Amino acid sequence: MTSSLALTRLLQLCSANLPVGGFSFSQGLEQAVELGWVDSAESTYDWCHTYLQQAMLRSDLPLLAAQFSALQNQELEDFAHNEDWIKATRESSEILMADLAMGKAMLRLLGNLDELQTHPYFAVMQDYQSLSFISSFALAACLFDVQHADMLTGFAWTYIDNQIAAATKLVPLGQTQSQNLLFKLAAVIPHCVDNYQRGPASQLGQSLVGLSMASSWHEQQYSRLFRS
Repeated sequence: MTSSLALTRLLQLCSANLPVGGFSFSQGLEQAVELGWVDSAESTYDWCHTYLQQAMLRSDLPLLAAQFSALQNQELEDFAHNEDWIKATRESSEILMADLAMGKAMLRLLGNLDELQTHPYFAVMQDYQSLSFISSFALAACLFDVQHADMLTGFAWTYIDNQIAAATKLVPLGQTQSQNLLFKLAAVIPHCVDNYQRGPASQLGQSLVGLSMASSWHEQQYSRLFRS
């Protein structure tokens, strides 16, 4: 069972107020709206649901679980190898930039939390100037004593929370539509947590061609709200 303190730490980790900058990236959604691929609550759901079922289930969650295990077991060579693999699975320079920017911000935050005991993972925090968001999230979960399944659930939630927040501005969506989407998409998360693909990092990955193209095109989008 997750303790009350660990639960509050998880809520802080998943909060939109956590200063890692996820709110400034659309993960290709802004270009998808520009192209007319996403233009309603229904197509927003399809966009997020596809990511959950493909990237989250087959890449992000298993890599997060692998990093969590590597840290807990002090398998730092495996941690470094997995970190390289995570970076290799980011399919556009923009997606990689977002992942590294958020991870670096998380690492900086963890180093500046006054009452956080970082001793068990001090070597990791000293060896890396930056980390992917997946690896830094795993590190935070270890430091916050968050349970494995709760960590996976929280990570998946941060994705849909950020995407729906972006879609609310971009599509645009009404607040009630957005809340309904969060409610529906949250119901998909337990399936992802229970059924994510297991295996060595070298066998993990995804190919979401439309997302990759949208993210790449976003770099040259004439007018945009989100970072590129």
